[in-house]
Amino acid sequence: MSISKQELQNLLQKYLDKKIVIESITPVSGGDICETFKVNCQKESYFLKLHQPSMYSMLSCEANCLEALSSSNTIRTPIPLAHGITDNYSFLLLEHLELINRGNHKDLGIALANLHQHTQDDFGWIENNWIGSTPQCNSKSSDWIAFWRDNRLGYQTKLAEKNHASKSLIKNCEKLMSCFDCLFYSYSPKASLLHGDLWSGNFSFLKDGTPVIFDPASYYGDREADLAMTQLFGGFNQDFYSAYDEQFQINEGYNVRKDFYNLYHVLNHFNLFGGGYASQAEQLCIKVLREIK
Repeated sequence: MSISKQELQNLLQKYLDKKIVIESITPVSGGDICETFKVNCQKESYFLKLHQPSMYSMLSCEANCLEALSSSNTIRTPIPLAHGITDNYSFLLLEHLELINRGNHKDLGIALANLHQHTQDDFGWIENNWIGSTPQCNSKSSDWIAFWRDNRLGYQTKLAEKNHASKSLIKNCEKLMSCFDCLFYSYSPKASLLHGDLWSGNFSFLKDGTPVIFDPASYYGDREADLAMTQLFGGFNQDFYSAYDEQFQINEGYNVRKDFYNLYHVLNHFNLFGGGYASQAEQLCIKVLREIK
């Protein structure tokens, strides 16, 4: 997908309602869903995401998530500036942040704990959005167990069956859905504002060490679901977990529930990429079933 300097300049002037003079458009590596670019202008720089016109919903949903996270005044995110759709592409324009890999993990833990203390009465979100390139259903519910069974684990299990997962994986997922209520007998989570896709590739730091999170799949849910994903692919150090726990104590039973929550993401990876994720999902499922017997 390509866009000329003049075409983009006209587009930004229309949506930002000011004169824009683009000096360069530089591709940025790292994304596997959208094409991404740094747009250098005379007075400022922007970060641009492009996708097919049919995928405009993905970008508009991301903008809504970023706005919600930013409005919590707890943690830094790229600010969405404009999004829209043309005949040839959909786009999301964000402020450009100069990011580095090293920074203050303690501050990241504190900021996430503060984010999770933003709550509402119901679980869910203002709209359905996306987890990677998979639709994510967010219909509101006052019942967390029902929300997770219907909108998360159940949805991914049905997708896995359509994607020819083994009968044993589907059977174990269905068995877990019939009995995971016991994980919540002495634990009643509040509906916290979540990032929703918080793996190590979705956080970084400004040059002064300030943590930044991006590429969210937000909703209101159990904060442990965010914490669990931080442990799925690594990248978060002990300073992060110690600071989080000191700011907002982690509940007993989390070590079992984290595997339960990560099953959702591993199933999603199977549904997106196939391969060994099916085996990993089944191992996780069996592990949780053994823990709750």
